[in-house]
Amino acid sequence: MSFWSAPGWPAVLADGQVMLRPYRRSDAAGWAEVRRANEAWLAPWESSPPGPWAEVNSPSAFRYVFRDQQRSARRGESMPFAVCLNGRLVGHINLGTIVRRAFCSAFVGYWVDSRVAGKGVIPTAMALAVDHAFGPGGLHRVEVNIRPENKPSRRVVEKLGFREEAYHPRYMHIDGGWRDHIGYALTAEDVAADGGLLARWHRVRATS
Repeated sequence: MSFWSAPGWPAVLADGQVMLRPYRRSDAAGWAEVRRANEAWLAPWESSPPGPWAEVNSPSAFRYVFRDQQRSARRGESMPFAVCLNGRLVGHINLGTIVRRAFCSAFVGYWVDSRVAGKGVIPTAMALAVDHAFGPGGLHRVEVNIRPENKPSRRVVEKLGFREEAYHPRYMHIDGGWRDHIGYALTAEDVAADGGLLARWHRVRATS
């Protein structure tokens, strides 16, 4: 067993101009710039630490985020990726709350810079991450939980063919209250006939 305790990690994944890679300490300034520039875009949908947005998304705060990511990845509990477009950090995707043995499942969370939203960056990142989860990551199922009001995020998973499975009342405390979420999921069998989720996404884009 390597220093990293989970299969499939670390990894670098790419499709065209979109690349997923592990975070680096040197990402602090870029991460903070994107997060701070997107407060109105991201804050309503995230469970954030207490404090002013600029403070909890500062370069110094990134040191704690990075440390927690490293610890979680080493334990095999998550696979956190920086999402890059043409080499610039524009978002985040994480395969988190990983459970092995008979479950082999993870929850997926993500965000993207509003300045590149609608360009297929996050659907591509999601497809890359899910294919990696079902392949080298050794997982069987991925789940995504999204607030009903978050239509852009729901469009991402719906375009990719995620199955709507559940409605979770008062699921998570976000933006000052307990918010309902819709549960979506995919299993490895759901995308096997398509040659993977990325191949499915390429076909969807070609016909849209």
